[in-house]
Amino acid sequence: MCGRAGLVQAIKDLRGVLGGVLDPQSAFLLIRGLKTLHLRVQRQNETALAVARWLEQHPRVHRVFYPGLPSHPDHAIALKQMRGFGGVVSFRVRGDARATSRVIDACRLATIAPSLGATETLIEQPAYMSYFELTPRSARRSASSTIWSGFPWGWKTRRT
Repeated sequence: MCGRAGLVQAIKDLRGVLGGVLDPQSAFLLIRGLKTLHLRVQRQNETALAVARWLEQHPRVHRVFYPGLPSHPDHAIALKQMRGFGGVVSFRVRGDARATSRVIDACRLATIAPSLGATETLIEQPAYMSYFELTPRSARRSASSTIWSGFPWGWKTRRT
């Protein structure tokens, strides 16, 4: 490695935490997963767009934030830059934080989680789960009625 001392040290520190080489099983899983990545990303984009369109028409939804929708302020830019619009849909429900919590609690498809970085369809209310460092009043003001939902690989159904 060569470069600025700070950068070299950061890379060394990161390598110390992550390791320098993948173990054989991780390498196999990575290669196997890459073979179908394009299909999974395509389904993720299709699912998120379908959900965003459905939410936009729902009478209890105030606003949907998804770059694939013409109503998004950066939709024209997204059309030029992207082939798909991703798997995260944000929306605001009509009502306060309690009404938003009731929507999340009633959701049967998505699992409540503080992060959208998983392979399951997840949902969260940022005012309570992501903005925990803010005062309750600030959190309510910034995102009390906002919901984030991630659709990593498309529709999933629970098996009973």
